[in-house]
Amino acid sequence: MLPKLTKPELQIMEALWSHGPSTVRDIQATFPQEHRPANTTVHTMVCRLEVKKAVRRVGKIGKALIFEARVSRTTAHHRLIDDLLNFFGGQSQPIVARLVESGKLTVDDVREAKQALRKHARKDKSS
Repeated sequence: MLPKLTKPELQIMEALWSHGPSTVRDIQATFPQEHRPANTTVHTMVCRLEVKKAVRRVGKIGKALIFEARVSRTTAHHRLIDDLLNFFGGQSQPIVARLVESGKLTVDDVREAKQALRKHARKDKSS
């Protein structure tokens, strides 16, 4: 299972998911200029992600190591959502209510959710 990732670690993962295998300097360049961490900070975070088995070394160009994501964006998103649900005791209603209140839940989102629920229900019946 994917370990918990911090917000900066998720930013690093996003860089790897979006750009593919990258050096620490390439990853650092994806951070916004006004909040860009030092190269050594990014290197430390990438090494921590390697220990967590979220990234792996895949090569070297000169002295620069190249890293790639070991876990998918979908897997990381699922972990975040599961953590959020656990925070609310497994109850999705407060999350859905907030999405509605904020205007971030669209009619299309509801339509897609209904389709997914129907598909899931059919799968359960056939099992």
